Amino acid sequence: MDDAKAVRRLAQQALRDFDCEVSEADNGFKALFAMERTLPDLILLDVNMPTMGGLEMLTLLRSKPELKEIPVIMLTSPADHAVSAQLAALGVSDTLMKPFTPAELIEKISRVLDLKRLHS
Repeated sequence: MDDAKAVRRLAQQALRDFDCEVSEADNGFKALFAMERTLPDLILLDVNMPTMGGLEMLTLLRSKPELKEIPVIMLTSPADHAVSAQLAALGVSDTLMKPFTPAELIEKISRVLDLKRLHS
């Protein structure tokens, strides 16, 4: 999830050729509510978000038994280098520096999930 609509749109477009369902939320509270209904296979989470920051959200995810094993790729900016140790301690699967390309996103996700292309 990311508060920036452009980043969420880029992720949707990058994944449109793959057999996966993409859900989005513009803040952590909405994402947690959505995850109570359907558990995701992967979470893209921005470090900097309004309402609930990415570190707080990640801490909550790791504290809930039903959510703690879900892989998380953190979206970061150059200013987020100070939280690298915290991200590692909370067990993020990978990080992706913004801005990023669709190919970079797919590469990171492919390290965590077995993405299958849709047949044309």
